[in-house]
Amino acid sequence: MQSRLKLCVAIGGFLIVTGLILTGNFFLILSNVIDISIFTDKVVRALLTLMFLAIGVASIIAGIILLLKR
Repeated sequence: MQSRLKLCVAIGGFLIVTGLILTGNFFLILSNVIDISIFTDKVVRALLTLMFLAIGVASIIAGIILLLKR
């Protein structure tokens, strides 16, 4: 049971840090510190898509682990 709790904490920490990074990028784009055209390159778009997919999968895994913990 302790190993699942540690896994939940690790995944939750990853999701929090990733969310903070994405929120920071959003505010940097809004304040015109970063140019939005950086994110329109094909390679960057593919990497962002994979990153969002990985975040979604990690979130689902954390949710399932927490659901099974009850």
